[in-house]
Amino acid sequence: MRVLVVEDEEFLREMIAEGLRRDALAVDEAADGLEALRRLRLGEYDVLVLDRDLPGLHGDEVCRQVVRERLLTRVLMLTASGTVRDRVEGLGLGADDYLTKPFAYDELLARVLALGRRARPALPPVLERAGIAVDTARRSATRDGHRLALSRKEFAVLEALLRAEGAVVGNDDLIEQVWEQDTSYSTNAVRVTLSKLRAKLGEPPLIETVPGAGYRIATP
Repeated sequence: MRVLVVEDEEFLREMIAEGLRRDALAVDEAADGLEALRRLRLGEYDVLVLDRDLPGLHGDEVCRQVVRERLLTRVLMLTASGTVRDRVEGLGLGADDYLTKPFAYDELLARVLALGRRARPALPPVLERAGIAVDTARRSATRDGHRLALSRKEFAVLEALLRAEGAVVGNDDLIEQVWEQDTSYSTNAVRVTLSKLRAKLGEPPLIETVPGAGYRIATP
């Protein structure tokens, strides 16, 4: 799942972003509304965590543009204003959810994951195929009932492959879904992560390599 965190307060922005990365999400950051729109127009994000009170281009206008341009992202609006009127206004702009500062990180994570499950298209909270079960809400994975100890990148790659429902997922697609936009990753990073993931999944092998195309979960 890809998330864009837009918050002008650097400490809070980095706290949210690092927390989400620890929970196996690919996260990019922006400090103002103009940068947020630039990123949204260039890449696809499942969820936008948007501070309402941004300097320059206000968060309300960013939200309006997301709706106007039909950008395929769910919007979680953050604000220090917690009155009913403020919440109604925020949702009326097109936000999908609303969270008042200060907030507990666990609640923000739960809301981001819930919105992500409603992104293009809606998917169940537990993804299952070929004996693998990935619980996207609890961030846990099992094979044939046995818990898998996965790193956040391994978990994210497995989730991306399961979301494809048997279709082939290319190297570029995996990089876009799992790794952050601001860091340069080669296809070697994908191969290394897949190698470790395959080892943890055990036998018989479940991840197929499709030459020249990418990877997929084997058909049961």
